[in-house]
Amino acid sequence: MRLIVFRRRVEDEGPRKSRLLALVVRLAINAAALWVAALVISGIEISGPGSLVGTALIFGPVNALIKSVAHVLGCPLTCLTLGLFALVINAAMLALTAWIADGVGLDVSIDGFWAAILGALLISVVSWALNLFVGRPIRGVLRG
Repeated sequence: MRLIVFRRRVEDEGPRKSRLLALVVRLAINAAALWVAALVISGIEISGPGSLVGTALIFGPVNALIKSVAHVLGCPLTCLTLGLFALVINAAMLALTAWIADGVGLDVSIDGFWAAILGALLISVVSWALNLFVGRPIRGVLRG
């Protein structure tokens, strides 16, 4: 009779830690972008660090899942409007995030369409800039 022992190799933990680090960095970037939008745009309010982190946790999956589908479905309109419809989709994702956050008890509000448009534009710019400065070094560390 043979005894089969399963051992987890140490090398297998590298990718798991890398993914966790990437998720934490993405959460921090989303939180920072939302914080800047709440500071700059008068129609966006996020009260407290708990609401900020919770909203960032909601914002990530909304952007990853729903926004991708919305961009595919809205591709004809985006082409017709020379890309301006993409701003409307981004604003809708921000409004959806605020609605979900409010539904789970977080203190988040967006007052109107223009606040959502300006917020989505500012969040996109801040996220891009932070990814430029933070994303490259993190990707280099993750690659080994």
